[in-house]
Amino acid sequence: MSKRLIYILLLLLIFSACRSDKQKDTDFSTEFEVPDSILYEGELEISEQAMEEIVQNISSPVEIAALIKAVGVPYSKNYLASTDYIDNYNTSFQKALGLGIYGADLGYQNMYNKTGAVIDYISAIKTLADGIRVGQFFDFSTLKRLVTNNQNLDSLMTISVQNFNQMDRYLNENNRSNLSSLIVAGVWIESMYLLGEVIKESPNAELSEKIGEQKIILSNLMLLLKNYERDPRFKELIDDLTEIQEIYREVTITYEMGEPEAVEEDGMLIIKQNDKQYIEISNKTLMRIIDKTVEVRNNIIQL
Repeated sequence: MSKRLIYILLLLLIFSACRSDKQKDTDFSTEFEVPDSILYEGELEISEQAMEEIVQNISSPVEIAALIKAVGVPYSKNYLASTDYIDNYNTSFQKALGLGIYGADLGYQNMYNKTGAVIDYISAIKTLADGIRVGQFFDFSTLKRLVTNNQNLDSLMTISVQNFNQMDRYLNENNRSNLSSLIVAGVWIESMYLLGEVIKESPNAELSEKIGEQKIILSNLMLLLKNYERDPRFKELIDDLTEIQEIYREVTITYEMGEPEAVEEDGMLIIKQNDKQYIEISNKTLMRIIDKTVEVRNNIIQL
């Protein structure tokens, strides 16, 4: 498994220690007064390989936070979704999105070693995970200890990857793979929000380019979400993200093929393709994307 995938799973699934039992979970279906066949089953079953490819293409919260820190932008708790409103997440749909949002915030805090604040976010994540019945075996004490001790990052990643496999299997067996899609969407939205808030206070070309790069990543995310667009809640989220996608039409991404290079990595010889990517995004377009992302994100966290 690639390091990129491991890092995104670390933040996506730190909270999802769940069992692989066969018991049907009807919590999600009872929240909407429409038939299950319309709301909860996607048009097509998403294969494990397809899901992994989409997840790999979405920038992880750790990657986004590391980029923000690397350009010298100081930490600000004002960027984060407050844990004071955790009770506002009433439905499974909201809770799954919230898991992604708080997971992204957790990555931002952990990158800046804000171990004190991390505890509140792990508690919020546990509450949401329990709320959609994927937190039955959430090992709060162990994860709290690992998160607050950066030296145990490898152990944390191992646990997180194992939990992802369990959760994904469990949700698929119970016809709830839509929740996994919402968690991924929440991570993307909050990561975009963090980038935008930083840019507004400290304009930076590298961060702006990262926003432009999300044009392709958003397209991948939309492919995942549209599989469930017959669900009215998904349709509303898709419509919101479509507005962002429409603004991205003004962003141009071009590629230049580079010469392959043989490099050694972890004692193995691999071939690295040195392609170059060029992103053209005007400041006006950048701010429109950021402003729309703020609107979508704040609507989710009910501000």
